[in-house]
Amino acid sequence: DVQLQASGGGLVQVGKSLRLSCAGSGFGTEANVVGWFRQAPGKEREAVAWLGVSDTSAYYSDSVKGRFTISIDSAKTTVELQMNGVEPEDTAVYYCAAGRVINEWLIERAGQRAVIYKYWGKGTLVTVSS
Repeated sequence: DVQLQASGGGLVQVGKSLRLSCAGSGFGTEANVVGWFRQAPGKEREAVAWLGVSDTSAYYSDSVKGRFTISIDSAKTTVELQMNGVEPEDTAVYYCAAGRVINEWLIERAGQRAVIYKYWGKGTLVTVSS
């Protein structure tokens, strides 16, 4: 199994930066795609960014493209989400997740779907103050 532990959430001012980390085991063996999702109060969980573990190809939702960066370390044990220029709409509980797709060329499209992720970490709250 993949064990995930997210950290780094907190209170941040509009326009500032915050970095979330997700420590895990099994990246590359149990899972070939990792992602960050978020859920704001009263809203559905949505994909923010996802990444293919083997080639580190990264993909983003339109709402964060150009502001957030997802990355994985060379040891394949920690996935980070660098959040720059945060906006009030970024306030949410953020979750890291890991899953597997049959063919890695499917990651770009399938990675935004929560259903493909078998493993989920506990959420970390990000609150953006104006």
